[in-house]
Amino acid sequence: MAIVDKPDFEQEDTVVLEDSDDASEDFQYSGFISIIRDKFSRSKDRRQSEEERWLNAYKNYRGIYDDTTKFTDTERSQIFIKITKTKVLAAYSQIIDVLFAGNKFPIGVQETKIPEGIKDTVHIDAGIPDPLKDLYAELNVGYAGDGRDVPEGAVTASDLGPLKDVLDPVKENVKSGPGHTPSAAVYEPAKEAARFMEKKIHDQLEESDASKHLRFSAFEMALFGTGIIKGPFAHDVEYPNWDETGEYTPTMRTMPRIEAVSIWNFYPDSDAYNMADSEYAIYRHRMSRSDLRELKNRPFFRDQSIERAITEGPNYNNEYWEDVIDDNNYRETIYRWEVLEYWGVIDRDIAEEAGLELTKELKKYDQIQINAWVCGSNILRLVLNPFKPTRIPFYAVPYELNPYSFFGVGVGENMEDTQMLMNGFMRMAVDNAMLSGNLIFEVDEANLVPGQDLSVYPGKVFRRQGGAPGQAIFSTKFQNVASENMMLFDKARQLADESTGIPSFSHGQTGISGVGRTASGISMLMGAAAQNIKTVVKNVDDYLLSPLGKSMFAFNMQFDYDERSKGDLSVIARGTESLMRNEIRSQRLMQMMQLGSNPMLAPMIKFDYIIREIAASLDLDEDKIVNDPREAAIQAMLMKKVQEEMQANQPPTPEGQQAQPPQGQEGVPNPANPSGTGAGNIGPGSAPEPGAPGFSANTGEGQEPTVQ
Repeated sequence: MAIVDKPDFEQEDTVVLEDSDDASEDFQYSGFISIIRDKFSRSKDRRQSEEERWLNAYKNYRGIYDDTTKFTDTERSQIFIKITKTKVLAAYSQIIDVLFAGNKFPIGVQETKIPEGIKDTVHIDAGIPDPLKDLYAELNVGYAGDGRDVPEGAVTASDLGPLKDVLDPVKENVKSGPGHTPSAAVYEPAKEAARFMEKKIHDQLEESDASKHLRFSAFEMALFGTGIIKGPFAHDVEYPNWDETGEYTPTMRTMPRIEAVSIWNFYPDSDAYNMADSEYAIYRHRMSRSDLRELKNRPFFRDQSIERAITEGPNYNNEYWEDVIDDNNYRETIYRWEVLEYWGVIDRDIAEEAGLELTKELKKYDQIQINAWVCGSNILRLVLNPFKPTRIPFYAVPYELNPYSFFGVGVGENMEDTQMLMNGFMRMAVDNAMLSGNLIFEVDEANLVPGQDLSVYPGKVFRRQGGAPGQAIFSTKFQNVASENMMLFDKARQLADESTGIPSFSHGQTGISGVGRTASGISMLMGAAAQNIKTVVKNVDDYLLSPLGKSMFAFNMQFDYDERSKGDLSVIARGTESLMRNEIRSQRLMQMMQLGSNPMLAPMIKFDYIIREIAASLDLDEDKIVNDPREAAIQAMLMKKVQEEMQANQPPTPEGQQAQPPQGQEGVPNPANPSGTGAGNIGPGSAPEPGAPGFSANTGEGQEPTVQ
């Protein structure tokens, strides 16, 4: 038995035994494997009713009639109107549009209201002008512990987080709290730490194609009612690199990764209503021989067990639902293996019997959290759950919450009945149109020459042997009632709108009447439709984005700790927040900007926050187009310098000549012309006295008043 070295991302208390050739003789695995398979069987039995609903939703989405569909003997048309597909794709598109409106993964990190372990704000005063020293002394007051009464240099390096290296050269001059003078440079260590961690998480999610996996889960969530995401888990990523000689020398890095898990292959705790209450979860894999051998490259997988599983032969059997959803029904399973990935609790003594050695501290517990991979009678991997705090790395997101079931309710289930009605009414309309659009012939064979072909086509000649003309063959026509069937179809479609909460106009239906005929009416209807999706996005926030973001944060702090991310930080989900990033929100923010033009209100408004929110409401990356306060200060100084240089390079105004006002400002009042109107350029000289030559004003002397 060989002890396998533990990589950095594994739990310290885990001792993993790599099986040797005689490992099967050392340990009895049957008890452990039977427990895993028993839990798998109970989960499979418990969710069978859910599988039936998923199958119905899938068949309605694809437009598939199955053996249970009952057609009347007189029906000819078997048309399938796939409105379920239209509604599912509309719901899916709305979810994706909201979640990725800002071109970012909707997870954010921010400092807490009162950060602990790191300073919220510090400042450096480069030099206080003498007249302001007394004023600053008056402002630098407060209660004990508020950060203002600490002596100079009391801010330690550990309090600066990501700014420790930046401010190290001037650490003696760093003080707690915000600066109160124009010369003070203010820094925000907690906010910098939050930005660093947020960027780090976004980079990791981008490298793991998280958006692609989220879109897949969003689709299954809309169709079946539940989407599943797994992660984060350690994954080795190969980064291409060529040295100076042109030789390919890739570098390997261990990165957190997430992936979508199909609802069909996910088997949760049979007695749980959500992941928070689950004691275990099982992921069913369908693997090839190469997939199994690829597991050898991952940590703590047992090479000998993998080879024994391959030697025992394929053991994968299709479930009944796979024959329905698999378009490649010719696909063979003779070269596939079923591997069960188990996360959850297990009795301590059972785990030890299976080959897991524990520390003395862990032996005092009756149950422990493990991760195990099982294939047939072989344990491919058995380790303690490596995550701190302990968690099962799966997230189940309901489209519509069902509080009495683990799985949610999707669009497909909500409109199952209306889909059936629409299909029935449409088939009736098509059959009636075919019947009424053709003539039905009656033939009196006694009046025709026997043995003739009775088929009818243009130019056909029937030979008559008796009877009156027109009585041997005549036609009849049935009434067309297809319009009545289409009225019922439209009614069923309206019911589909109400049952799903997705109005038809939101996915391009034309011919809307009433309030929807105007632009403002359409805007109002679209706003109402957005409210229906708000609950769905809130479920995504609560059941996926928030716990996933916290798990990514914990993963980095546990396995990839960086001083720059130190701080009292909190992870927030921004899916619901994206619903507010629209035109209305932008208008409200602009109104706040206008309030800031009032000198009395300007000091009370955080303009940097408003500007960033305006950028976000316009679906722009605020980090790329909005400066932080330090960058803004530098930019303001540069602009001021440029303005001063432009004024210095401007030619001087000739003596006695007034400077021309800027274009577009001719009407600006000035002391010489308070009215702000015209008067042209007035040269130097004295004004003439009344009555003198050149004085054109009416003095009123010797003149009769003019009647107007």
